[in-house]
Amino acid sequence: QVQLVESGGGLVPSGGSLRLSCAASTRAFNLYTMGWHRQAPGKQRELVASITSGSTTNYADSAKGRFTISRDNARRTVYLQMNNLKPEDTAVYYCAAGIQRFDYWGQGTQVTVSS
Repeated sequence: QVQLVESGGGLVPSGGSLRLSCAASTRAFNLYTMGWHRQAPGKQRELVASITSGSTTNYADSAKGRFTISRDNARRTVYLQMNNLKPEDTAVYYCAAGIQRFDYWGQGTQVTVSS
């Protein structure tokens, strides 16, 4: 069982920045693909960004050019740097981990962007 703990959410004005962190409990962290998802009220959960064990990254179109996902295997932590935030980025952001699919999920952290 892998435990994931997110941090770094909060309230930020439009155009601001936040960095989310997700700490994982597994010593096999380096083997996992890590992802950041988000869910806004009344909407389905969507993948925002992912990073493989080999550090290949993938971004949703809405995140390209503004968000950066990175990982620190020594710290068993994945980050999501979010710049130029927009009100439509408001959501609960979830960290996830898996090998072939995302099997493990964190509790989520709220990000609110004011207009």
